[in-house]
Amino acid sequence: QVLSDVFNAPVYTIDTANSACLGSAYRAIHGLVAEKNVSLADVVKSAPEPRLAVTPTAGAEELYRPLLKRYAELEQKVIYNPTSSC
Repeated sequence: QVLSDVFNAPVYTIDTANSACLGSAYRAIHGLVAEKNVSLADVVKSAPEPRLAVTPTAGAEELYRPLLKRYAELEQKVIYNPTSSC
């Protein structure tokens, strides 16, 4: 639910062990075939069917939008000046 609220997006899951690793594997395959103009959609055609797990909580976007902006600013600060304190 937290991911859905923070990113204001529905979250889907698949019925498989360690789906994060499976997603990473599909991205790796896509990276290998990307130069052949194969889309990520084509790569994941054989993936298990996703199931809607949660949708964003009403009003959560107003809470998280400014926090995401601040997080992005801090991230940029660390990337471009890693010795500065945040």
